[in-house]
Amino acid sequence: MNYELIINSVNGEITIALLKDKGLVEIHKEKGNSHFAVGDIYLGKVKKVMTGLNAAFVDVGYEKDAFLHYLDLGPQAASLIKYTNATRQGKQNVSNLMYFKSENDIRKEGKINEILQSGMQVMVQVAKEPISQKGPRITSEISLAGRYIVLIPFSDKVSVSQKIRNSEEKARLRELIHKIKPKNFGVIVRTVADGKTVADIEGDMNELMGKWEELYKNLKTSQPPLRVLGEINRKNALLRDLLNANFNNIHVNDPAVFEEIKEYIKTISPDKVEIVKLYTGKFPIFDHFGIEKQIKSLFGKTVHMKSGAYLHVEHTEALHVIDVNSGNRAKSEQSQENNAYDVNVEAAIEVARQLRLRDMGGIIVIDFIDMHNLEHRRSLFDKLKEEMKGDRAKHNILPPSKFGLVQITRQRVRPEMNIEVMEVCPNCQGTGKSQPAILLIEKIENTLGYIVKEQNQKDITLQVHPYLEAYITKGFFWKSILHRWKKTYSKQLKLKPIQSYGFMEFRFFNSIEDEIVV
Repeated sequence: MNYELIINSVNGEITIALLKDKGLVEIHKEKGNSHFAVGDIYLGKVKKVMTGLNAAFVDVGYEKDAFLHYLDLGPQAASLIKYTNATRQGKQNVSNLMYFKSENDIRKEGKINEILQSGMQVMVQVAKEPISQKGPRITSEISLAGRYIVLIPFSDKVSVSQKIRNSEEKARLRELIHKIKPKNFGVIVRTVADGKTVADIEGDMNELMGKWEELYKNLKTSQPPLRVLGEINRKNALLRDLLNANFNNIHVNDPAVFEEIKEYIKTISPDKVEIVKLYTGKFPIFDHFGIEKQIKSLFGKTVHMKSGAYLHVEHTEALHVIDVNSGNRAKSEQSQENNAYDVNVEAAIEVARQLRLRDMGGIIVIDFIDMHNLEHRRSLFDKLKEEMKGDRAKHNILPPSKFGLVQITRQRVRPEMNIEVMEVCPNCQGTGKSQPAILLIEKIENTLGYIVKEQNQKDITLQVHPYLEAYITKGFFWKSILHRWKKTYSKQLKLKPIQSYGFMEFRFFNSIEDEIVV
């Protein structure tokens, strides 16, 4: 398998596309000023303690108070509160926990008002980003995630990922961590630590302890509500969690982001620096790598598959429903049972992809085509589980019911990725009526004439839909519409096809790629 990361930076917003064997499997959007991301740590202020819910609402600076349930306090909540208060009062003089005396773990069946009271300052971490009308979901069980390990303050436990199968390697890693970890810090060893050297893991440990030092300094001077430690941005988090030998290329279209990523990869995987490449092509980066076309075909209510079968996707507040339809595949000469099995297997692959791509969470119900063969139903269930193995979100899959329905629960930590693929007509703006298409070329030419004569623009680029570009350049060059325009206005005129444009949409840009407003 070959993985590529394509990063598109436009006007401060970064869109990240993960390709697996050239197919789009994940897409993420990140704004430069994004707060309340999963992993961010805040100094908050308790606003309400709800004993009936056994939970509290905490002000962390979001428009709606964050929700903190008793079960999300974590066993070491009392120690965290003691550390926070001591640091704020100047009694905790160092960031490390070498001489810090931890409190006893809180009771599993306890009550929220035994731990928190209104007005109390508490350090919390975002567990779920704000979704729909809800504020962030938070936890006071603080953890700092690195490349190879996760650091957990106020704990002494060391655990190794269950995905590391070799018992000798697990023992080696556990012994290594016990030797290098600071006192009163627990550690979870991640799967990617398998086979890593002492220097790699110790370097990761030192980096995380540096973050804890930064948190401590901010905690001393902050006034709630305030973020005291931000998680690394989405693109670096993806690299931290996904970067492996299968990664071939990382393409970036922004020089500043390019340098930032190179510097980050130097710290986590120096041998991979050369795979970071700055894209300088004349077409938008998503058009060049075929991502724009995949987005248009993979989002929306209907998703078509190669065989002619398709998925119909519906979203509700409570759950997501995916209906599998055989479409043209129903005309196959195979028996109905075999035909249904083939369509369902193809659908299982696409469903697993769609869940990652749209980041669908909560309850998902899939209505596969009915099959009577028990072996086929078992095989379909195994295939779906196999395809879902690459999904980093926690999930649970139930076997097909007697109605042929498969139910999946999938962890939801951030809003679902929802991209509107239906285009509003650029001419009628959704009214249903537009100027005659036969006059479009004349309209473009009149606009070009105004730009040249009235605005005195010299180096001009016209961006249009690829179909319109083909029409403007059709025939021999000296007989094309483009040649006539160049000859008429004696100006440098470039034509650029843009896949994301509507059929009759056109825009003019100057030499520094600013849009020319007419």
